[in-house]
Amino acid sequence: MVIPFMTMYCTQQLHFSLPQAGTVMALFGAGAIAGAFIGGRITDRFGFYSQQLASLLLGGIMFLITGFLKTYLSLCIGTFILSLCNESFRPANAAAIAWYSAPENRTRSYSLNRLAINLGWAFGGALGGVLASINYHLLFWVDGSTNIIAALLLFKLLPYAHSKTSVVKDKPVIKQRAYTDKFYIAFIAITFFFASCFFQWFTVQPVFLKTEWHYNEVFIGILMALNGVVIVLIEMILVYSLEGRKLNTFFIRIGFFIAGISFACLNILPPSHFTAIFSVMLITIGEMLSMPFMNSFWIQRSSLHNRGEYAALYAIAWSVAQIAAPLSGTRIAAAYSFTMLWWILSAVCVVASISILLLEQKIKSSEKSVVITSV
Repeated sequence: MVIPFMTMYCTQQLHFSLPQAGTVMALFGAGAIAGAFIGGRITDRFGFYSQQLASLLLGGIMFLITGFLKTYLSLCIGTFILSLCNESFRPANAAAIAWYSAPENRTRSYSLNRLAINLGWAFGGALGGVLASINYHLLFWVDGSTNIIAALLLFKLLPYAHSKTSVVKDKPVIKQRAYTDKFYIAFIAITFFFASCFFQWFTVQPVFLKTEWHYNEVFIGILMALNGVVIVLIEMILVYSLEGRKLNTFFIRIGFFIAGISFACLNILPPSHFTAIFSVMLITIGEMLSMPFMNSFWIQRSSLHNRGEYAALYAIAWSVAQIAAPLSGTRIAAAYSFTMLWWILSAVCVVASISILLLEQKIKSSEKSVVITSV
């Protein structure tokens, strides 16, 4: 609820400049990098259960505290700490999903998790727009409270489990580290560039819709909610029908390409409610095609003993993108124009799509050579 409106909160409520708002959002990304790294290490060492619980509690408390920070310096520091606590949840949560699911249904398991997230996103986006139009500080109180409630629900409803108690459930342990898996490193680099584009939709596009197309917070909140509602209604059915039909990388690159089209539409089509909704629908389709299968890609390359490491590296790629997106997007828009920004983002998404295709071909070639060598 807070993150989509943070840039507007900084510029409209606290009267920061657009580059200053971009810096605040970049520090959220910096905290997410630290949180993902720490969360991954703790998950591999102590298990995913305790890490999820601690992250939700600390993140909720930090949301409440951040709402009281008014100066630029204090908000920068508070945002970094908030993100560190909040984003350390992701590697633990990713490892937990893999642990509770079976190999044959893991893509659907991640989609089910994304369904829950996007149901919250749809409700939070719509409610957030209403709350922001009343008082921006209400966002911090509600977001913090829901984090704490989630922690209490996890503690009450989910029995304690240690990730190292079910080795027999997983595939045999491999020695490869995530940091030495060259194909995975290439995938992480591509993920970073796509994520840097995707985050513009949450950090810069709301400001564009407010300042350039003059839409109010309520309509922007509805657009955010629309993304979540469509995912809730369609993604599980879509993934169920597509899982196993083609390689994960096939759906990833198609999703990247469609996301690129969504940014181009903001330049090609005239400013209107239809264009805003159509752009959201396109990027949502791209998200539904790419992200569940991106999770499946990294989980297939990991094993139980290094899953936190793989999950952390994946989370770090998104976290670094959280830094790059607001820093680059706000500065390109301020120095040139939003039109230039949308063309650049569209081009980067298309290049990322082509890069996934090339990676897919490299992996196939490598697997064939291994088979020939073993024979």
